[in-house]
Amino acid sequence: MSWSDDDYGWVGDWTARRASLSPDRTAIVDATDGTRATYADLESRANRTARLLEDYDVCEGSRVALVSRNRLEVFDLFFGTGKTGSVLAPLSYRLAPPELAELLELVDPNLLVIESPFVERLEHAMARSSVDPSVLEIETNEPAGGWDVYRDRLPVNDGPVESRDRALSDPHLLLHTGGSTGTPKETTVTHGSLYWNSTNTITAWGLRPDDVTPMVFPNFHTGGWNVITLPLIHMGGTLVIDREVDPRRVLDQVETHEATVLVAVPAVLRSMATHDDWDRTDLSSLRFVKSGGGPCRDSIVQAWRDRGVDMSQGYGLTEIGPNNFAMPDEYDPGKVASVGKPVLHADARIIDENGREVEAGEIGELELRGPHGSAGYWRNPEATRETFGNEADAERWVSTGDLARVDEDGFYHIEGRKKNMFISGGENVYPPEVEDVIADNDAVAEAIVVGVPDDQWGTVGKAVVELTDEARTNAATPEDALALEDLEVFLSGKLARFKIPKYLAFVDEMPMSGPSKIDRTALEDRFGDDEDEGSQNESGEGGENRNDTDDGAEVEP
Repeated sequence: MSWSDDDYGWVGDWTARRASLSPDRTAIVDATDGTRATYADLESRANRTARLLEDYDVCEGSRVALVSRNRLEVFDLFFGTGKTGSVLAPLSYRLAPPELAELLELVDPNLLVIESPFVERLEHAMARSSVDPSVLEIETNEPAGGWDVYRDRLPVNDGPVESRDRALSDPHLLLHTGGSTGTPKETTVTHGSLYWNSTNTITAWGLRPDDVTPMVFPNFHTGGWNVITLPLIHMGGTLVIDREVDPRRVLDQVETHEATVLVAVPAVLRSMATHDDWDRTDLSSLRFVKSGGGPCRDSIVQAWRDRGVDMSQGYGLTEIGPNNFAMPDEYDPGKVASVGKPVLHADARIIDENGREVEAGEIGELELRGPHGSAGYWRNPEATRETFGNEADAERWVSTGDLARVDEDGFYHIEGRKKNMFISGGENVYPPEVEDVIADNDAVAEAIVVGVPDDQWGTVGKAVVELTDEARTNAATPEDALALEDLEVFLSGKLARFKIPKYLAFVDEMPMSGPSKIDRTALEDRFGDDEDEGSQNESGEGGENRNDTDDGAEVEP
């Protein structure tokens, strides 16, 4: 029997083995309500959850969709689905009902578990879809939706459940992402992907059993599971979870729980470093901090390093990893602009447009491979071939879509997106999806969205709009025809808030690079500058509105 076909390391066995080794060690602290769970507790809770899933006819290969903030029940479902051999599909509560409806259609769950605050949103989503799963509500102090209540249906029996015959190649997580057109895709993350990413992280980052971390990524991200959660559980460390990510609370958690490790998106790290409590918070327990989910500005890195904290940048994606690189021992601090070198069980290469590896120092597309890669996209063979290559290909490299270079010392530097996607507060934003919705506005003839730098979110969207003749005729200025506030109201409920542009600019006519093809590069060159510099419309009149609120993106889990 080959390694890929046996069941060593499959998720259903993790809590039992960790509980047998360190039953009384604290696994999770819920900072919202003060609840603590040991590793023995995790195993008991997972067994009860597995029986709950069986009561709802969730069996091997069945999907369980989940819409919830970070809480203990999320971990119960992760390990409970592991024990039943079923598949967990966490969905973002930040998405609008139409987006959630598409994902529900794709996942086709047997069971849907919803935290109370998101009941109404999911009711609208299910009304738009053809799926009809059983529904359980994780009831909070919010109004209930009239479905079965999760805690009321949990069986009392917490003894060991019957083991399932699953392989490392079997799926365990479906994590959603999007394509360049905004069409949703679910990445199929196998038991083996989870195991090998955890192994890579432990060996490259030097995680220890006494490590403690505030877990600030949401559970519907690969960051919520693979960046630090599962590697730390493998080591028997302690996670501090919270419903919201507030900089003051995270700073307090670092000090109160003597956190040793912190991984977060740049927006969170920046909000912590600029908070009033920053200077008086004791950070001395932190062994290292890592930034992920998008490029981190030098000023943020320096702020943490000025406090004596070893901070570096990571790099990964849902399709592989996400922990693919690490900084070597005793690295030159001047290398912090890079993402480091490949971890122990990951290969990286940079290729040109013809698929040939480029020379050191040259920029090309970054490709990755390793046993921590996902199996592809759920029920989407065409997109799988495009990103992962053919299944029969012995060298199955994952195309990242990112541009990168390797310096003379072997450090990898990410140079930007190959496509026009940008990352806002750790969230992927795909301009064509946003443009399609903006174009539905009666005042809009054409719209293009470009990313612009933002100190808080890293990048936010700027909508460049060509108005219809009617709208232009009936308004004294472009802003009278379509103000940014009006656009926000129009997009609300149709798109997640982090996708809604924070800036609005106008052109009399879109530049073209060919027949019926808008020149995106020209627009990016013209409007993709720093937002504080403003921009003009083609007639030379002031043509930009700005949204100075913080609603353009979200970072709370």
